[in-house]
Amino acid sequence: MTKVSLDALIASVRAGCLVSFPTDTVPALATLPEQAELIFAAKQRSQDKPLILMAASASDLWPYVKGSEQDYQIWQQVVSQYWPGALTLVLPASNRVPTVMNPTDPTTIGIRVPQSAIAQTILSQTGPLATTSANFSGQPALLTMAEIEAQFPTVLTLETSETEVTGIGLPSTVAKWTGENWQILRPGAVNLDF
Repeated sequence: MTKVSLDALIASVRAGCLVSFPTDTVPALATLPEQAELIFAAKQRSQDKPLILMAASASDLWPYVKGSEQDYQIWQQVVSQYWPGALTLVLPASNRVPTVMNPTDPTTIGIRVPQSAIAQTILSQTGPLATTSANFSGQPALLTMAEIEAQFPTVLTLETSETEVTGIGLPSTVAKWTGENWQILRPGAVNLDF
């Protein structure tokens, strides 16, 4: 049985296992950033599709990005308006980001703070995790823990009642900082007003 308690899930992800838990958008596959190849292998995902670094707060993510003081001010304005929430920002990566998170372009990293109590609880105890939607690459996102358990029988899933809301079912909006403005890479759950 791969359904585990919250404490067991947190301990397992800290030990380098691949886990899944609900977020505010779609359920996530998650692991430690340096174990990101587990996600690529499980999803049969192409190396040119980077993963998202998800954390419980913006302050947990700032060490993983780099920019000028002016850049940080702009980024901070955006996150104070949209985080926690369904917005992923693609920013210049610092040398703290393992290359395996974005093998074909390690100079950038997508970061996000989800608006989900369960995800926040997990992330506050594990630190930032490499994440993506729980599904085979190119397939629709799986929306329940039961579907995830069926498709990924070795992934540890959080023991939840299926009546719990697992998210809105839409992926996060992805916006990339170009150095001057924001470029929308993927429309999603948040409509941006920059």
